[in-house]
Amino acid sequence: MQILPYGSWPSPLDARLAAAHDGRPEYVGFVGDEVWWTAPRPAEDGRRTLVRRREDGREESVLPAPWNVRSRVLEYGGQPWAGVLRDGRPLVVFAHHADQRLYAYEPGGEPRPLTPVSAVGGGLRWAEPQVLLGRGEVWCVLEEFTGDGPTDVRRVLAAVPLDGTAADDRQAVRELTDDRRRFVTGARLSPDGRRAAWLAWDRPRMPWDGTEVVVAEVAADGTLGTGRVVAGGPRESVAQADWSTDGCLLYTGDRTGWWNLYRDHEPVCPREEEFAGPLWKPGLRWFAPLEDGLVAVVHGRGAAALGVLDPETGEVVDVAGPWTEFAPTLAVHGERVVAVGASPRSAHEVVELDTRTGRARVIGAAHDDTVDPAYYPEPQTRTFTGPDGREVHAHVYPPHNPGCVAPGAELPPYVVRAHGGPTDRAPLVLDLEIAYLTSRGIGVVEVDYGGSTGYGRAYRDRLREQWGVVDVEDCAAVALAVADEGTADRRRLAVRGASAGGWTAAVSLATTDVYACGTIVYPVLDPAAWAAGGTHDFESRYLDTLVGPLAEVPARYADRSPVEHADRITVPFLLLQGLDDVICPPAQAERLLSRVVGRRVPHAYLAFEGEGHGFRRAETMVRALEAELSLYAQAFGLRPPGIPTLELVT
Repeated sequence: MQILPYGSWPSPLDARLAAAHDGRPEYVGFVGDEVWWTAPRPAEDGRRTLVRRREDGREESVLPAPWNVRSRVLEYGGQPWAGVLRDGRPLVVFAHHADQRLYAYEPGGEPRPLTPVSAVGGGLRWAEPQVLLGRGEVWCVLEEFTGDGPTDVRRVLAAVPLDGTAADDRQAVRELTDDRRRFVTGARLSPDGRRAAWLAWDRPRMPWDGTEVVVAEVAADGTLGTGRVVAGGPRESVAQADWSTDGCLLYTGDRTGWWNLYRDHEPVCPREEEFAGPLWKPGLRWFAPLEDGLVAVVHGRGAAALGVLDPETGEVVDVAGPWTEFAPTLAVHGERVVAVGASPRSAHEVVELDTRTGRARVIGAAHDDTVDPAYYPEPQTRTFTGPDGREVHAHVYPPHNPGCVAPGAELPPYVVRAHGGPTDRAPLVLDLEIAYLTSRGIGVVEVDYGGSTGYGRAYRDRLREQWGVVDVEDCAAVALAVADEGTADRRRLAVRGASAGGWTAAVSLATTDVYACGTIVYPVLDPAAWAAGGTHDFESRYLDTLVGPLAEVPARYADRSPVEHADRITVPFLLLQGLDDVICPPAQAERLLSRVVGRRVPHAYLAFEGEGHGFRRAETMVRALEAELSLYAQAFGLRPPGIPTLELVT
């Protein structure tokens, strides 16, 4: 056992290992009896591939580079593929990121385009495809740009011919709905094929504010009748809708303050926990009906377990196993349920549950310990007291290295991480970026500040018109609490966040004296510019609820803006930005920098070509992670071995 100062502990977990294992399997589905999913490939230009698990257990990537199975609907994407068996062979339809066309693919052949390219604005984009062989069509969400502006866009449900006749002909795409609703999800067909259900909502609402369930009759010729709103509303968020095998309408709504499951408008398991979450991407699934009437569910309070719900009794039986967190993706086939689960000791894996036996096992993307798991952090779930006595939930990751301890009474530095969203939460799972720090002697605390999901609507609504206040206060309260209790060194606290978390980090540096430095990653920095056409359509009115309508409270926007108060930032910071980011464009970062340069505040700006909102390339993640550690080393007086020195300018 070595006695070394915190932050200087040698660790086998380097930035390249962390980058190589970034990302997780998503969008699981069945093609016949086989399980398929999308998977990240950081070393292949950050693309996502489609993985097929054959019945003998072999995994294979069915689409070589540069094919990239990823939709850009709502910019964040959505369900990008679907598959069926045709004449006993797989037929898969997927969205290719580079041109956003839908392609049909059969193993052994080449993908063939089904949809045309549009030169108008962001073009044509597709999500939540469903292959309907009997109709010879793919039903999906169509997002169509009508001009060059980010909000010049319409969305409808559409039917794409499977025979390729629409590959060069936009008019061959059959629209199933009109475009009166700003946002729609893919239609779910009832078992008899005679009804379709989908979600719809309009600006300024976000889907966690209020959505409606729309139901329409499906005519024999495949046209949809007039849609009727049957559930939801401006103050009820419905996150998913589907049909049971006996034709009952199922949906998750939060009318009680918690996302619970309803069957034909009656609650089936009323609990103060969540059976859904924020609908950031169309196609997320928190429940899936089974043939025997049971329902597979992802549910919990502050964490998400996988269970099987009996709608008749309201009982839920959770899966036994090491997984403590399940992602919102589910697929069912007969008595089989497939999900994606993780834990503090394992990364996300594809898990299959046999509902007959209750046995669950890993069937794909199995976790592989790239280093001795003794170097993994050992997190603690904590609840702290924030301003006005309010509860603040957090995960604390103390420094942990099996071969090192710190000398004497030295207290460790800590990084306070604010999650993105902000309507989201930090899952308690193995994150090698966190382990990269904790194994070197730097603690981490992830804060589920007021506004986070997983704790009911009242907790989520704490951030209404309080973004830049409640999130900042809650992070500061947790930071000071871990210092006051002797867990962290008060003089060596940092704040770090990406996207909405980057906003929280930047505002924290400008308005508090809690932190000695900060890392700000593809952030919102200029809320007035962001709300006045400076971001994409999906979030273009998000700040109406987070800050208030810009036209009504312009002073509030200026008062909370890090750009407007850049002169108040007095500690070192690192700013990381993707140059292709259309959600938080680099212009905001450049405005902040223009007001900091020459003020003798040490800082660094790393901008990455080819990266958007969320870094995907391995080389980008390596550079960013090493730069972040170097910032902490310089601000805290640490000596981590083998880390390139980040040049800080003033």
